Amino acid sequence: MNLKFKNILILAPHTDDGEFGCGGSIAKLIEEGANVYYAAFSLSEESVPDVYPRNILESEVKEATKSLGIPPANLLIYRYKVRHFAYHRQEILEDLVQLNKKINPDLVFMPCLHDLHQDHSTIAYEGLRAFKKTSILAYEIPWNNLNFATQCFFKLDERHMVKKIEALDKYNSQKGRYYASEEFIRSLSRTRGTQIGCEYAEVFEVLRWIMN
Repeated sequence: MNLKFKNILILAPHTDDGEFGCGGSIAKLIEEGANVYYAAFSLSEESVPDVYPRNILESEVKEATKSLGIPPANLLIYRYKVRHFAYHRQEILEDLVQLNKKINPDLVFMPCLHDLHQDHSTIAYEGLRAFKKTSILAYEIPWNNLNFATQCFFKLDERHMVKKIEALDKYNSQKGRYYASEEFIRSLSRTRGTQIGCEYAEVFEVLRWIMN
């Protein structure tokens, strides 16, 4: 049984979704030698606070993913309008199919199918279609998840949590959000760690699991 992943793809509907959902796991997997790609589908320019430039999230996601250890060439940015993904399902599916051909990932992280945000839901369902032959784990975004099956846990050490917190700290434009605090980030990971008898963890729904 081979659980050594080589190419991993993170599907983030908006910048910072990947860091919130699986930032610690990204840091751990890179530490273990995985090649990680990060695809952000919107820069959410319409939602940026007025005190910041409209394109601020582009520079912030570049800094955040770099701090996790993702090579700049592995950051892929699309420019779909926030909360309009449902109008562009076919284009998004075609982008995902091309990503599959280009990267050929053996593991994909994406939002769960029950995510209440319309953009997250679109990425989840189209991702499931595009990566039919790939293992897929759905990450937890608790403020959008009414239901979430805690099926797969990644144990994390303090250094992985530090990496996650450092990455999210790059998003200065998002620091007013209550769930962006270090206290909340750590408490959620401690809760998930407590469920499996360790200090920290991130949890995922298993949408498809392929073992060699």
